Amino acid sequence: MVMVIEKIYQFFSLETLDTRLAAPRDLKKKQKIIQSATPSRWGTLEFKFYFLVFATVIPLMFRAAMSASNETNPNYYIYQGILSDGWIAGRKVDNSDSQYRFFRDNAFLLFALVAAHCCIRRTVGAVYKTSRISFDLIFGIIFLFAIHGFSCFKILFHVTVEFFLGRLSGKSRKLSITLMWVYGISTLFLNDRYRLVKYGDILSCLSFMDSFKGIVSRWDVFFNFTLLRMLSFNLDYVNRKYGDETGVEITPQNIERKAKVSNEAESIPLSDTHQGETYISWTQEEEIQEALLNDRKRMDARFPLSDYSYANYFSYLFYAPLFIGGPIITFNDYLFQSRHTLPSINFKRVALYGALLLFYILLMEFILHFIYVVAVSKAHAWHGDTPFQISMVGLFNLNIIWLKLLIPWRLFRFWALCDGIDAPENMLRLVDNNYSALQFWRAWHRSYNKWIIRYIYIPLGGSHNRILASLAVFSFVAVWHDIELRLLIWGWLIVFLLLPEIIATRLFSPYKDKPWYRFVCGIGAVANIWMMMLANLYGFCLGDDGLKELLGGMFTTRKGFGFFIVACFCLSVGVQVMFELRETERRRGVNVKC
Repeated sequence: MVMVIEKIYQFFSLETLDTRLAAPRDLKKKQKIIQSATPSRWGTLEFKFYFLVFATVIPLMFRAAMSASNETNPNYYIYQGILSDGWIAGRKVDNSDSQYRFFRDNAFLLFALVAAHCCIRRTVGAVYKTSRISFDLIFGIIFLFAIHGFSCFKILFHVTVEFFLGRLSGKSRKLSITLMWVYGISTLFLNDRYRLVKYGDILSCLSFMDSFKGIVSRWDVFFNFTLLRMLSFNLDYVNRKYGDETGVEITPQNIERKAKVSNEAESIPLSDTHQGETYISWTQEEEIQEALLNDRKRMDARFPLSDYSYANYFSYLFYAPLFIGGPIITFNDYLFQSRHTLPSINFKRVALYGALLLFYILLMEFILHFIYVVAVSKAHAWHGDTPFQISMVGLFNLNIIWLKLLIPWRLFRFWALCDGIDAPENMLRLVDNNYSALQFWRAWHRSYNKWIIRYIYIPLGGSHNRILASLAVFSFVAVWHDIELRLLIWGWLIVFLLLPEIIATRLFSPYKDKPWYRFVCGIGAVANIWMMMLANLYGFCLGDDGLKELLGGMFTTRKGFGFFIVACFCLSVGVQVMFELRETERRRGVNVKC
């Protein structure tokens, strides 16, 4: 039984998701993490009690969600028409979420595309000896036209302007970065305002281009991910051209001089000669091996300037597996992996990741066939439900939102893995396995988070200028998601809500060795969870009416307040288990800080 539990735990472990999340290769760093972990509490009386609580409460949560949304609920007639015919046990399926419905209805075609792309690449590579980057360029352009039709020329216009902005600023690094950021963010506003402008309105002879809009007509939605890649390419180019953060210009002469003093990988480019420029070679086996196992080394690699070409730019921007929704991989990392296959690309790991993907697809199908909470939310059909039932409608909605994002992201990453590119994993934690707002943002859409840290947070001062950097980060996040004042205010509120956690962490961190410390942290974590849940329930699930009914039921009736007290107790139990799960990871030398 113990071995079975260990196998299940290993199947869902962070290391299985992404080798970047494994313990450090440096034994000293790994040992330091292990020593920072507390002794295991899993076998204590306290945690045996927690297991009993879990065994009791979780089935009740499922029961409440089902009773609030199934045929037995008096409100069923309100949302019955939203449901579709299913394939499990003759039940209806809640296919009412438009975003996931697009994926679900086209899942077979997407998997067929994955297989076709991988087969075509191998065939073309074997017959014509075409390089990976050349294939990505040709296939990417064809894929772009198939997805967005003639709207692809609007995307090509933006990416071309952005490409040349980085090369029109002479020797000024700051001017290059300013121009690229200003135009990059401006594209979001331009697309929001002018995306519906027709070619025929510009020139009547171009009206034929309005007839074919591709498989996905909303090109502007996916363009947001293209923008991240545009900025990544150009910022990597500028950093390579004008030097490191100290402003030292990187020239062949400087590289040669530095190479004589130090053999650090960051100082040396990846090829001996390129278009007449002579470089000190970075092809030593030990340096290549280090970059193969360290994504930071790959992101900071010093490629020849001629590698930052228009053709390589297009190959990266329109790389088919990651084009639609990511995960985001930096240009430097993409270019390195295009020339060197990482050790993580092997049949066992890719097959295991594919099995994880299949598990979550089937889990989503089970939930949509037996718990119709999305339809309930759309119809606002919770009249007469208890606070417990309404809260479960919201909570299971949050889990469905998590799954509907996780499944496409993992499919695209699985596609890239099959194709030989290892992009960062986007979703590290189950949405229910979060107690810290700061850590939640590190684990949710992780590749986007890493992109923001690299290109916004650190350049603005990072932890030395946390408030300003955080304001800039969440302002960009809000505008990037949608051009709405509501989202911009949401971004600023997030920064405001992070302050209590930051302050409390600093106040209590000196007492972390005290036996009561984790229980005080647990109280703060419960408050954090309530804030995160209520904010997300309002924004994505229940809306204004549902949240008012939930809060009114909890704080204006004796039964509702009793539910609130019990819920706080159950959350505190869950928080202690979350703490121990992270301590278990530290005992293996894994510390992802989320």
